[in-house]
Amino acid sequence: MKRPLPVELGAVLKRFLGEYLPHQRAYSTLTIYSYRDSLKLLLQYAAGKKRRVADLGIADLSPSLITSFLDHLEAKRHNTSATRNVRLAAIHSFFEYLGSEHPDHLDQAQRVLSIPFKRTDHRSIEYLEAEELRAILDDIDRATVAGRRDYVLLTLMFNTGARVTEILSLKTSDLYLRPPPSVRLFGKGRKERLCPLWPETARLIRQHLAELGIEVDTHDPQPLFRNHRGGLLTRFGARYILQRHVRRAAEKSHSLKRKRIHPHSMRHSTAVHLLKSGVDLSTIAHWLGHASITTTHKYVAIDLEAKRALLAKAGPVVATSAKKPDWRNDQELLKWLEAL
Repeated sequence: MKRPLPVELGAVLKRFLGEYLPHQRAYSTLTIYSYRDSLKLLLQYAAGKKRRVADLGIADLSPSLITSFLDHLEAKRHNTSATRNVRLAAIHSFFEYLGSEHPDHLDQAQRVLSIPFKRTDHRSIEYLEAEELRAILDDIDRATVAGRRDYVLLTLMFNTGARVTEILSLKTSDLYLRPPPSVRLFGKGRKERLCPLWPETARLIRQHLAELGIEVDTHDPQPLFRNHRGGLLTRFGARYILQRHVRRAAEKSHSLKRKRIHPHSMRHSTAVHLLKSGVDLSTIAHWLGHASITTTHKYVAIDLEAKRALLAKAGPVVATSAKKPDWRNDQELLKWLEAL
């Protein structure tokens, strides 16, 4: 006779992902998905090949097993130390919740929380020069539906400098495409900010929505970016799209072959573009959502007008002729950009 399925672990996981993260911590949907994926990998590893995930209990997730799981990520899945730390952060968060909600597991939770993060090597900041970004965009086949979507996606990422999760969570209700156009972004901690759009970016978004059969001012918010099956485009899908176009563009723009470009590189590229245009660091940090902003209408309006002026100052992707100080020699500045 089969032993009854332990329900405690499943019940705690359900409350953690379904109630605690979205309601008490106000985490974004994509962040919750990231935590879910991390815990899913842990459960699959804990179960192994001889057990079912449904048979696991909280006691099975011992500190030694979790440490072994983290080593497995690097050795077998070839994850970087940074990815290992992302997985561990999700595990820490779950056990912090477990210890607070179930004091009988506090000892186990404290031992798991003592597992340290791994030091990571600081790579050089990868970003796209104006010519490289232009090469990537020019190489996209806009004669196809997927190509037109990709063009809009990458253009919007560069225009806003938003995190890829912020872009992928956009809905039609976050768009303001009448002149002067802008987009509403939700950053870490659900902090809201408005970012102005170049008229060309707004035009591309309008065309993209028209192709999807979505009205711009619809009262039924729709996701802005979908995959080829009609589902939500994921951060893995966005990464694949960017890297695919980078590889193709590298055949003509050889400097791209030496760069490790990922979605966050677009964020760095925006920061560098603004920096080269003379925008000060505090304003760039504010632009990218690294500074708190007031939620009152008055100050949001002032903030948006200031950003529009900066956007006009920076201009679209064009090469500048005036020689400016080489910011790449400023180590403090490089550290700040790396932290974006």
